[in-house]
Amino acid sequence: MTEVTSAAATRLRRSPLHERHTALGAKFAPFGGWEMPLEYAGGGVLKEHTAVRTGVGVFDVSHLGKARITGPGAADFVNACLTNDLGRIGPGQAQYTLCCDDATGGVVDDIIAYLHADDHVFLIPNAANTAEVVRRLRAAAPAGVVVTDEHEAYAVLAVQGPRSPELLGALGLPTDHDYMSFSAGELAGTGLTVCRTGYTGELGYELVVPAEHGVAVWDALVAAGEAYELRACGLAARDTLRTEMGYPLHGQDLSPEITPVQGRSGWAVGWDKPAFWGRDVLLAEKAAGPRRTLRGLAAVDRAIPRPGMAVYVGDQQVGTITSGTFSPTKKQGIALALIDTAPKLPDGDVVEVDIRGRRAQMRLHRPPFIHPSVR
Repeated sequence: MTEVTSAAATRLRRSPLHERHTALGAKFAPFGGWEMPLEYAGGGVLKEHTAVRTGVGVFDVSHLGKARITGPGAADFVNACLTNDLGRIGPGQAQYTLCCDDATGGVVDDIIAYLHADDHVFLIPNAANTAEVVRRLRAAAPAGVVVTDEHEAYAVLAVQGPRSPELLGALGLPTDHDYMSFSAGELAGTGLTVCRTGYTGELGYELVVPAEHGVAVWDALVAAGEAYELRACGLAARDTLRTEMGYPLHGQDLSPEITPVQGRSGWAVGWDKPAFWGRDVLLAEKAAGPRRTLRGLAAVDRAIPRPGMAVYVGDQQVGTITSGTFSPTKKQGIALALIDTAPKLPDGDVVEVDIRGRRAQMRLHRPPFIHPSVR
């Protein structure tokens, strides 16, 4: 990520909370067509990362997409398009799923689906892919099913960390619902949805708030959060936190060129469903075995891997880094990489990564790199 120039910023969408971030001394970066806080003055990625692992942090993730599918049979329609099986959950629950290309099986986007009722599903895609996901769903929707793009209608605030239930509880918001479920709440004079979801590997919540009330809810969180040493966190800490968990980032670890089978996201595919986009090609790939798979790497020395770096066994390139960073928790370089399935390389084997012309040793490590605490 790089800092946004004023000229570039005029072409980017801004969160409803932009002025609050400016007041906190945020360094901004372009992300998915939005100008979003990368890190904050007086904090930085290490302090922000640590706050989430040990206490509580709040992220503005209003850049995430929002789409609503309504009408008779809406849930059945979504289930016939996206990979995971909505039949596994009930109203009030959420599910991680994928939108795949029907011809190639590549991942158009990864999405959280919130099931309200048989005739009502709310989706949160990634920012850059929302319009394409909506376009595909609209093109396939039967009569009576309406697909609405609500990208800028809501702010989304992620309150993450082991003290997040204390903070939200002090504000009168529900906190005792199960992981991957959601409840209605009220704060700062507005109704909102409290989702037991997140992208950090810690116990946490995401608040979906009408955009015009986003500032009031942010202010209420910050005021109450002083007692819990709440820290505002930016996208840089979000990236180190998710990489420690091995969570994929679309556009790097999953993409239209990377299938769920290759990206080790087959757990989010309802293989027994009669229909979903990409089903035939993905079943064939699963049966034959993929030519490459997403693997974890942990540095043996002080090397810090970055996306695009080549992975070698001897003189043979066997893969490419898709995500790489320094882990503040493990105090070492970690990475996700697409590694060829031939030759067979078991976890624990040492490979080499070309870091600006120097070979650095890294050990194959099955993610996550830390012990998750999401539940």
